[in-house]
Order: sequence, then structure tokens, then C-alpha cells
Amino acid sequence: MLPIITEEISTEIFGEVFQDVQAWRKNMVQYLKEENPEINTAILEVAKYDEGIDLKAVALGAYLSYRLIEIATENDTLMTIEE
Repeated sequence: MLPIITEEISTEIFGEVFQDVQAWRKNMVQYLKEENPEINTAILEVAKYDEGIDLKAVALGAYLSYRLIEIATENDTLMTIEE
């Protein structure tokens, strides 16, 4: 089951992303290369698949989704430990 992404989590992550979208995307590429290279490869392959779509926009959306789920999972884990 996927964790719940709260408004607080969304606000936090969007704040990070929209400070400098290009730098954030590049940082996520490096982060996922180390943290989960299979996911990173999948994101890049899907983004390259269709020449009619914007590679950077697809990758940004995928990295954003990954980060939202990652933070929500961490929050769920912390809440479970506290209980």
C-alpha cells in the first residue's frame, strides 16, 4: 500500500523543487543513480521512448513522484515507530 502524501509533504517538496527546477532535477538524477539505479534507468528510458514528449518534463514528474512517496513512507515509518 502506498503511503499518504499530505499537503505538508507536498508543500515541502514543491518548495524544494521550485527554488531551482533544473538543479533539483539534476540532483535527483545523481541521488537515484546511487539510491535506486533501476528506477533511474526506467525513468530515463520512458522519457526517451516518445520523441513527441518533453524528456525533462517527464523525468521531473517521475522524480517528483518518487520523492513525494519516499518522504511519505519515511513519515509513515516514523509514526509507526512512535506508536
